[in-house]
Amino acid sequence: MEKEIDILCVGSALWDIIGRASGPMRLGADVPGRITRVPGGVAMNIAMTLARFGMRPAILSAIGCDTQGDELLAQAGRLGINVDHAYRSIDLPTDRYMAVEASNGLIAAIADAHSLEAAGEKILSALQNGVLGSKDAPWAGPVALDGNLTTDLLAHIASSGVFANADLRIAPASPGKAERLLPLLKAPHATLYLNLEEAGILCQSSFDTAPQAAEALLARGANRVLVTNGGRPAADGSPEGILTAHPPEVLVSRVTGAGDTFMAAHLVAEYRGADRKAALGAALEAAARYVSGDIST
Repeated sequence: MEKEIDILCVGSALWDIIGRASGPMRLGADVPGRITRVPGGVAMNIAMTLARFGMRPAILSAIGCDTQGDELLAQAGRLGINVDHAYRSIDLPTDRYMAVEASNGLIAAIADAHSLEAAGEKILSALQNGVLGSKDAPWAGPVALDGNLTTDLLAHIASSGVFANADLRIAPASPGKAERLLPLLKAPHATLYLNLEEAGILCQSSFDTAPQAAEALLARGANRVLVTNGGRPAADGSPEGILTAHPPEVLVSRVTGAGDTFMAAHLVAEYRGADRKAALGAALEAAARYVSGDIST
């Protein structure tokens, strides 16, 4: 019998290798710190947060048939994530992400998501073959979609009948990949989660505040957007208007995964019946707790 699933998380599931220094760093610095390896990737980060909040997420991603892939799926399963529908490739290695963080923020990062990109539409097999959905009976629940997918695959998703009934919640992988989301900008059933820089890239402009960015994205045809701006006010923009809220003030001890935590917490709040104002506040609170180190990975 198919295990019950509340939400699909489509995109990157990989190992995060993070080096953290307790003090500030400059480019080229060599300092003591801690290096960790934990499950990561946008889709995986969202799934882990959803599972912590009691939802039952499933991952649709590309995982290598290697020891690192076996370890990653085993750990995800222990965290309450359904991994039965992940695409396992004998030719592609499990992806990795490497970052260096310090008290002054993210210093540098490299995302090696080549296997996910190479797998392409294969990761969507369960949505096409009737296991989780098909063109005749598409998946009708929420889908957390990750901008690590290729532009071609994101464009396919934007027009595919397989996603016609889905509540698409979309997050870019990074500012460098934000443009990949352009095919989904005007999707009528999509909510985009962006930081201020990513919003500027999609609008080919720059903004001083999150409400300005949200207004511009709506003018360009977006259905709904949530824009964050670090410790400054965030915005929720929809045809109903633009809401703003201030994030709690916290001491930042990490940044990788903060946006994914925000998105997952917001989604959970709405699916539990919270209105827009309460959901935005809950998401900002969860993200603040995460960056302060109060929520474990």
